[in-house]
Amino acid sequence: MVAFLQLIVVGFVVLTIIFVGLSMYSRRIRRGKLHEKWRNGPRLVDLDSFVQRGLKRYDSSIRRKLIWGVYIVPVGLIILIIYLTNFS
Repeated sequence: MVAFLQLIVVGFVVLTIIFVGLSMYSRRIRRGKLHEKWRNGPRLVDLDSFVQRGLKRYDSSIRRKLIWGVYIVPVGLIILIIYLTNFS
């Protein structure tokens, strides 16, 4: 039981580090694309408001929600392995 609790705690910490890193990386890439889109397109608004609006749209996008798969996929696989090992 102690080993299982260690797996849960260490796994959660590792997955959280991966999630935060991936979220920051994805947001930085989106910000860079917005900067480039503003430079190449018509400049109807200032850069800061354009980037803020784009990041707000990004926060509600499916791409942002897919990053939660960092938690869902490994936990689902572990549950599947435990089930198959014990009940097959």
